Amino acid sequence: MILDELRQPIVQAPMAGGASTPELVAAVSNAGGLGFLAAGYLIPRDVRTQIRATRELTREPFGVNIFVPDTSTVDGPALARYRDRIATEAGRYGVELGDAVDEDDGWIGKLAVVREERVPVVSFTFGCPDSVVLAELKEAGCTVVITVTSATEASKAVAAGADALCVQGAEAGAHRGTFRNADPIDDTGLLPLLRKVSAAVDVPLIATGGLSSGADVAAVLVAGATAAQLGTMFLLCPEAGTRQVYRDALVREGRTAVTRAFTGRPARGLVNRFLNENSAVAPAAYPHVHHLTANLRGAGDPEVMSLWAGQAHEFARELPAAELVTTLASDARAAIAAAARRFS
Repeated sequence: MILDELRQPIVQAPMAGGASTPELVAAVSNAGGLGFLAAGYLIPRDVRTQIRATRELTREPFGVNIFVPDTSTVDGPALARYRDRIATEAGRYGVELGDAVDEDDGWIGKLAVVREERVPVVSFTFGCPDSVVLAELKEAGCTVVITVTSATEASKAVAAGADALCVQGAEAGAHRGTFRNADPIDDTGLLPLLRKVSAAVDVPLIATGGLSSGADVAAVLVAGATAAQLGTMFLLCPEAGTRQVYRDALVREGRTAVTRAFTGRPARGLVNRFLNENSAVAPAAYPHVHHLTANLRGAGDPEVMSLWAGQAHEFARELPAAELVTTLASDARAAIAAAARRFS
């Protein structure tokens, strides 16, 4: 199992939208952690290009994350009302709203790419593929990881053949990995969720959700995780593809909240005007709302951008990715040793 062989128990979260560059992924893996490319929103050809670019930069294992297509029923009238509501906002910035289309994010093509490229680790978010898909990936030599947000989801994923799980607490930035978009938003924190999942299944667990320091990494390792996954802390790394306006927002104090306003799926981001004004009425319609708001989010104003961030975002620092990995791991070992001394 690749997770057991990591020199450092640090996983860089896959961050769709451009942050997870081959340079970032390779730097993390070369430092002994596990870097992840994000296939979300890319066409299959570009996923293959990024995989090959990463292999030019590292011989170490890395992963690719894929979005599972959403099959939830969408409330058409609610989606139409939401479009009407934000049309004025788009006009203010001189952009057109996108078409609220339903599509599967290149699902079949991306599965073919990761099988053909024999990617060491393939993870899934927004659901669990059926057992046939997982078996085909494992036959190609891929370790399969499923993102879960409850013990029920964990049991389903293991039954389908998952090799490991990424356990996502409510503190995590960006999209919640829930299997069903229409389900109520679960606010269970990472540590209690780890306890619930570890009581339900017996596979390696990657813990993620608001982690920002070596002490946090130590806490989840002691709680039973095999590795700790961080995303927001990597956004300021020079290797990350994070836009400057996003970088500037992350280092300012500010609270976060979970919202469907930007994409139609629950996701945690920095609170801004668009989030405040639209969270209460945004429909559970993904990827429809994601496409609807794309041009608006790209207008460059942080008040209408989806500034995904975990609850501890203010602790992010501009460090090279390799230095961040080694610092987190070293501080985690020190924290575990200090705790052991207190109880000896």
